[in-house]
Amino acid sequence: MELSEILKKCDHTLLGQTATWAEIKAICDDGMKYHTASVCIPAAYVKAAKDYVGENLAICTVIGFPNGYATTAAKCFMAADAVANGADEIDMVINIGWAKDGKWEEITQEIAAIKEACDGKLLKVIIETCLLTDEEKIALCKCVSDSGADYIKTSTGFSKAGATFHDVELFAKHVAPHVKIKAAGGISSLEDAEEFIRLGADRLGTSRIVKIAKGLANDGSY
Repeated sequence: MELSEILKKCDHTLLGQTATWAEIKAICDDGMKYHTASVCIPAAYVKAAKDYVGENLAICTVIGFPNGYATTAAKCFMAADAVANGADEIDMVINIGWAKDGKWEEITQEIAAIKEACDGKLLKVIIETCLLTDEEKIALCKCVSDSGADYIKTSTGFSKAGATFHDVELFAKHVAPHVKIKAAGGISSLEDAEEFIRLGADRLGTSRIVKIAKGLANDGSY
């Protein structure tokens, strides 16, 4: 697969607690230069970033992040606020405790409420696969499918582990046809990126693929 095709599927990501505007601006520059799907950044920088990039790049942000246990009302407010500030895409974290309690209807209702608050913008649902059993992941595939959300996403990148090939394969078998898949966390090579895409991922949450592209550009290979 051409590197340019992989980059088009990347949400170029910077979500560290110490992220500065200079760093956010730099990944926006990278996103525009390398034609990534979006940049995924903290909500506090959404307005400034959207003002900076205009329509040249999609801005993604996270809500209920990284733990997922804010109230539904709070998550809905955060989603609506992000959209009002210019976010094109929202990545939310489910209430993982509810998953452990088997509260599948409540999870579905929460995702649906947040999707409504997104006012037509893309919603990706992070289920934090490293904390779940396969049975819980399969149940959450149904929740996401029934909720009206656009994507199911593996990981925040802030827990015990990130995306695995197994989880993307599992998602591909159990989500509805309209639900796309985002693999995130620990994607560090072009080989891994290609394999995630081959298994069914439509998006990759990573900063490393752009770093690889920059390295290849510096030595004249890209």
